[in-house]
Amino acid sequence: MCRKEFKCWYKDPNCPDFSGQAECTNVEAVKPQAAKITKRYDRVSAFILAGGASSRMGKAKGLLEFGGEPLILRIARTIEPLVSSVTAVGPSERYTALGLQVIDDQQFGIADERGKRRGPLAGIASALNSSRTDWNLILACDLPYLTREWLDWLLARTTVSSGQIVMPRTEGGSEPLAAVYRRECAEPIIAALHRGVRKVTDATEQLRTEFVTEPEWHHIDPEGRVLRNMNAPQDYEEARKWLEARSL
Repeated sequence: MCRKEFKCWYKDPNCPDFSGQAECTNVEAVKPQAAKITKRYDRVSAFILAGGASSRMGKAKGLLEFGGEPLILRIARTIEPLVSSVTAVGPSERYTALGLQVIDDQQFGIADERGKRRGPLAGIASALNSSRTDWNLILACDLPYLTREWLDWLLARTTVSSGQIVMPRTEGGSEPLAAVYRRECAEPIIAALHRGVRKVTDATEQLRTEFVTEPEWHHIDPEGRVLRNMNAPQDYEEARKWLEARSL
């Protein structure tokens, strides 16, 4: 991940559920390194999907201020020490100013009756199609409770997995946007998109998937929060209050 000064300013006066403005500033000096740093999982690339419309939230989820910085940057900083690279998948004009490496969503298949082509499945396909590593961590940009410890645990499972996908499963169901995919999954997923498939679990049902469940990681996530996402303003406020309580 590129490290440089960034300043982002986001304002949406039409959204009554927010104050209308979130400003984030962060400066990190680039320090010379005598030798290349060995990553914990240097054969894994990470991709953060950030191309969604965020219609319920009212503004781009990745740019929401969280802990003094945009949420997408906080997620990138959390995972960066573990993997070979971190890339955002979404509008380049929205995220390159943060110093992130960005690729745009690619168009696969035909548009539906409403003209929609994009979605999480297209984001996954775009990531895998551009990847140069065998394993690829796919994350949504609206996961405020992610921890490096949990991500480390998940990636460790891939080192002993014979599957094509390592995917968490909670009481709410499968979690394809916090999972690890082999690059070889790109071809069947793209083929599914061309057939008109839009749901991730439908596109991956024929792939070898190893599911990991909440009891397996309870020791590092006793509150059961790590995979909670933010769909609406009240989810965002709850996450901010949780973070504030932790810092007291």
